[in-house]
Amino acid sequence: MPERSFFGRRVQALDTVFITGASSGIGWALAEYYAARGAVLGVCARRREPLQELCARWPGQVHAYPLDVTDAAAMRAAGEDFIARAGVPDIVIANAGVSVGTLTEHAEDLDTIRRVMDVNFFGMVATFAPFLGGMRRAGAGRLVGIASLAGIRGLPGAEAYSASKAAAISYLESLRLELRGSGVAVVTISPGYIRTPMTAANPFPMPFLMSADAAAPRFARAIARGSSYVVIPWQMALVGKALRLLPNALYDRLLAGAPRKPRGSG
Repeated sequence: MPERSFFGRRVQALDTVFITGASSGIGWALAEYYAARGAVLGVCARRREPLQELCARWPGQVHAYPLDVTDAAAMRAAGEDFIARAGVPDIVIANAGVSVGTLTEHAEDLDTIRRVMDVNFFGMVATFAPFLGGMRRAGAGRLVGIASLAGIRGLPGAEAYSASKAAAISYLESLRLELRGSGVAVVTISPGYIRTPMTAANPFPMPFLMSADAAAPRFARAIARGSSYVVIPWQMALVGKALRLLPNALYDRLLAGAPRKPRGSG
């Protein structure tokens, strides 16, 4: 693979990138970012129309796969098709996710809680599965999981979302250890507040809120470095560390009355 200057460093050119949740928000911004730099993309999402728009914007560079990441068979077929067309990808970004206000006491929320866990956790596993074998054999590549600061400590009214992101963070750490020495890097990115359709329903202040377009190059730099874990923006890393260190009694007192995402909104 040829080398070129990438963020001021000489690295291998990024030829192929596979992204889930590419129909809006962070996934769309990352697809645009990599496409503008000449990458061949595989893009996944449930909504077909935005994927077709990406194909039209970047003809010949983008392969679209309208599917649900919780459908492991469909993900496997998409992965095999992309490898047949473009080769084993250099980067796979498991970005698909949902954020919905849930409360365990409401029986009608149980299906929603299962859905959030399926998309945010199992969907990440299903995204990586078709590519991991080929990456191992190549001894190269990046598996990127988009987690969240909400996975560091549980947030009120967000049992499912916090649990799913905590599961994702632990899974990615286990996978990183499993792949140590293989040449395949596992990158965990925990965003703070990014302006996307997912955060549009949040009825509370979002400190250090940044646009998806501004976040995309920061994500890409972390991916290029092969960072094991990074919080974006960096200011929220300080918030995350503070939350992690707070004793339960103080954390409970501070967060018990915090505003909650409305139930059923994502």
